[in-house]
Amino acid sequence: MNNEWQYHLVKGISWLVCRLPYKLILLIGAALGPLYGVIAKKQKLRGIKNIKIGMNMNDQQAEELIARLFKNLGRSVMEILYMPNLTKQFIDKHIEMRGVEYLEKAIEEDKGVIVLTGHVGNWEWMGAALAAHGYPSTTIVKKQPNAQFTRFMNEYREMVGLDVFASGGNEIVSAAKALKKKKLLGFLADQDGYIHGLPVPFLGQPSSAVVGPATFAKKFDSPVVPIFASRKPEGGHIVHILPPLHYQHSGDDDVDMYKLTEECVRVTEDFIREHPDEWIWFQHRWMTKMSEIVDYNEKLEIRERAHEKQ
Repeated sequence: MNNEWQYHLVKGISWLVCRLPYKLILLIGAALGPLYGVIAKKQKLRGIKNIKIGMNMNDQQAEELIARLFKNLGRSVMEILYMPNLTKQFIDKHIEMRGVEYLEKAIEEDKGVIVLTGHVGNWEWMGAALAAHGYPSTTIVKKQPNAQFTRFMNEYREMVGLDVFASGGNEIVSAAKALKKKKLLGFLADQDGYIHGLPVPFLGQPSSAVVGPATFAKKFDSPVVPIFASRKPEGGHIVHILPPLHYQHSGDDDVDMYKLTEECVRVTEDFIREHPDEWIWFQHRWMTKMSEIVDYNEKLEIRERAHEKQ
């Protein structure tokens, strides 16, 4: 059955949203967001459990935090529908860039730049802001189960100046070519690393960490620049550009891969703890059991060696 009507429906809703003032769509999003928490009870309970562990909170504190998260998610959904309005003038008015000197310094290395980011704040608007400021940007995205939603999102990403590559297959080769052309290559690296990840604890729980940023940093000797977005209380966003991380060639590739991956995890973790109501706590970040990780015992030994050399 052709589900193309879903694409046209979302495009139609987006067209209507774009006719509204920005402040109004934020109010609508904040009102509608909590409804998802009522409908998605499993996700809400999973999020509360993870918040209690990751933030060391009691039940009441965790419930208050996830209530704020759902309001922010509602705002972000409305902002995604609003993306056709993201002109350079609008971005300059509503999105503040902090730490641009770190990105400029990384670009000066002339080896391309790997952008480390995550599902915190409105990462879609963050990418739009980077592109609007003249930084040629590409992003590796995970295909969504709904092909029409994937089509809609990728169309809007390309509309604001991003090149989009889906994870897996030949498009990874295209992403590598983009990095060779000295473009910014973005990774949403706060997801589960599955069986091929590295065992790096994350927000108080054992986890499998993605190795994409470290793998590309090793191959191209590119700096890894952490960039995250946070929401301003009055509306709009701040793009936080943090000091670059580098792959250290010590002669022990396994240890070097682990150390950079762990650095990426710690930077992400620190930012989430600073902005806890802007990260998606109910995502399946801890889905992979440690026993499922390929060569788990060998990777534990690598972790021990990495910590011994610190």
